[in-house]
Amino acid sequence: MESLVAKDHGEEVAIFRCQVIGDLVHRELDHGEVIAALRALSQRPFRPPRANTTRTYSVPTLERWYYGFKKRGLAALVPQPRSDRGRARELSATQRQLICDIRREHPGASASLIVSVLEADGRLEKGLVSSSTVSRLLTEAGLDRVSLRNSPGATTRLRWEASHPGALWHGDVCHGRMIVVGNRKLPLRVHGMLDDASRYVVALEARHSERESDMLSLLVGTLRRGGRPDAFYLDNGSTYSGDALATFCARLGISLLHARPYDPQARGKMERFWRTLREGLLDYLDPTLPLEEIQRRLDAFLARQYHPKPHGSLFGRTPERAWESRELTPVTEDQLRDALLVRERRRVSKDCVLSIGGRQFEVRQGFLAGRLVDVSYSLLDGICDAVVEHDGRRFELAPLDPRANATQRRPPIHEHEKPAAPVDFRPGESTDPATPGDTDRPATPRK
Repeated sequence: MESLVAKDHGEEVAIFRCQVIGDLVHRELDHGEVIAALRALSQRPFRPPRANTTRTYSVPTLERWYYGFKKRGLAALVPQPRSDRGRARELSATQRQLICDIRREHPGASASLIVSVLEADGRLEKGLVSSSTVSRLLTEAGLDRVSLRNSPGATTRLRWEASHPGALWHGDVCHGRMIVVGNRKLPLRVHGMLDDASRYVVALEARHSERESDMLSLLVGTLRRGGRPDAFYLDNGSTYSGDALATFCARLGISLLHARPYDPQARGKMERFWRTLREGLLDYLDPTLPLEEIQRRLDAFLARQYHPKPHGSLFGRTPERAWESRELTPVTEDQLRDALLVRERRRVSKDCVLSIGGRQFEVRQGFLAGRLVDVSYSLLDGICDAVVEHDGRRFELAPLDPRANATQRRPPIHEHEKPAAPVDFRPGESTDPATPGDTDRPATPRK
């Protein structure tokens, strides 16, 4: 019964007017008695809806309400807006068009700013219209800030969800408060990955940095534990738009998706989890806790509070239960190693040394000195296992040890097996010109 109220202010006013004249509507009165009753009613004060004071109504007003209600019922008592509402009658058609064009060209300009600039330029008479009148004009034309908030061509936002667990993972970083490490204050960055269909958090890790390499290492560890998703959904920030993540995901067959810029609502599931994490843990952490203790508490929060708790969007199921129905494709170590393979171009110095990642290595093949070669290694193993690729062959690298080289015998540049017998090859020994066509002439015997 409490919900049976007027649907809007217009119906609320109509009900009030019906109560004012209600006593007269159901009485059998002739014209003279009606006028007398309306005159008496015009002397009585009434308090209109949402008003703080009482007021009286004239006889013509009450008469209009009376006969209107008898003909058309409650609809006749609903106040009607002005037919020229929102048209700014004080402005000419040219001025109205100018104001609308300014808002289209500059969506961030407020109504008061538009009025003040036009008055200063002399294109609008000072005091002709107020900023509220211009605001109503823009609203009527569909040029208010709410309507212009979406970019041109934007579509209706719909609630969506992945078809099954493992189809899509969200990745993001939550900024926590500064934590104290010794005499320094370091940032707290919580990296997380959330499965879209089950709302299960597949990874949650506390770090001090927010780099693409952090998200890449977190993704590698998650793939080792539970297989790979079909798609990975990240923020549009430059940290996650580099070549490393794109190359790694493409090699493993994972579609890398990025949210539209300046549209946080598109990643509402991840933002909602960060809110839950803040309210349940992050906002109450002691800033003197070490990173290892913070990680232990994050794991405990997931295991005890988040995963076993029924989720509203899962119709009462828990993320833990929904995650059990996953069917993820496993990822082998060889696949990870190939996906993280790095190939770089390096020039070998004259003393057979080249630099990789700030570290110096040497090759034992002297013929590579001074050449441009390809160096390949996997981020999974590190640069210590780097090899040189040249002309279809692979050569191992060794860390440079100048002191050990000082006592070693210099290897030959080329190591080839000598032929078993001497080869008869004596250019320039014969001084007689060869007769054309005389190819069967025996060679001069050796002395």
